[in-house]
Amino acid sequence: MVCGGFACSKNCLCALNLLYTLVSLLLIGIAAWGIGFGLISSLRVVGVVIAVGIFLFLIALVGLIGAVKHHQVLLFFYMIILLLVFIVQFSVSCACLALNQEQQGQLLEVGWNSTASARNDIQRNLNCCGFRSFNPNDTCLASCIKSGHSCSPCAPIIGEYAGEVLRFVGGIGLFFSFTEILGVWLTYRYRNQKDPRANPSAFL
Repeated sequence: MVCGGFACSKNCLCALNLLYTLVSLLLIGIAAWGIGFGLISSLRVVGVVIAVGIFLFLIALVGLIGAVKHHQVLLFFYMIILLLVFIVQFSVSCACLALNQEQQGQLLEVGWNSTASARNDIQRNLNCCGFRSFNPNDTCLASCIKSGHSCSPCAPIIGEYAGEVLRFVGGIGLFFSFTEILGVWLTYRYRNQKDPRANPSAFL
């Protein structure tokens, strides 16, 4: 049987929103895990990850309630929000995949200078000091500086992983952007279908 009926559209939409719910809880859990184990001390980074998780959870909740109840208003707002998220996420994913090494270095340097707590986390975890060079007057929490040994700059070490991380983030972003456009299409089709259990003369 071709999956084009009311029940199939409803079940697909519910499954998609359950996936979004799991991803949102995973993001919140990763942020809590990073704070709990001392891997991340930057409240800005943790706050952004948790905010994205909560936003995704709320979107999934609206879509899930709208799908279960066949609520026209909730489904409409869910469709519009999902379309806007798709546009932003698709653009960011393509930008991550299109960055060359020089652009990656500039982006990393901007991020390095933007927050001291994230900079301290990187220096401590990667055992390096400074971005391209280390100023002895600056603070460095790396074990190499505490033991009196010379420390490598962080830029080459971060650069080894930056390309892979950006490709991974871009690939994951593209995957979920296509699930979002699938959600928009499912929602549009589901909104224009009649509930077979309702009054046949009423269009819901």
